[in-house]
Parts: sequence; C-alpha cells; structure tokens
Amino acid sequence: MPDIGQIVHDTATDKVGEFRGAIGGRWMLRPAGGGVEWEAKPEAVEPAGTSEHVRALAAEHNARCRNTRP
Repeated sequence: MPDIGQIVHDTATDKVGEFRGAIGGRWMLRPAGGGVEWEAKPEAVEPAGTSEHVRALAAEHNARCRNTRP
C-alpha cells in the first residue's frame, strides 16, 4: 500500500493522483493539484514513474496559475 500523499498512476483510468487512503477494498486517489477524489482498484494502481510525476506536477502548477482545480 502506498504512503498517504504518494503520487500514483491509476492504469484503469490513466489518471495520476495522490494516494489518500483505503476504504472498503478500494483506494482513494485525488488529483495532485486538489479536486474530487476517485476510487481505484488496488490492482490497477502502480507507483508513478518519472513521466507521471511530471504530469502531476504540471497539473498542480497549472491549477495554481489558473486558480482552479485540474
């Protein structure tokens, strides 16, 4: 199980987000820049690689610049 706040890649949705915790056998993920959490199957989640980290950082930066959520 990832650490809270760890950036992960949900391969089922191709989304990158922060691990927020586990509820009822599902993992809760949230966009790195904030926003609405989504549920992911643990078997579809993997540690984020370099390109996924860059995607997450870019989304967070863009959200701050727009003052909106990705």
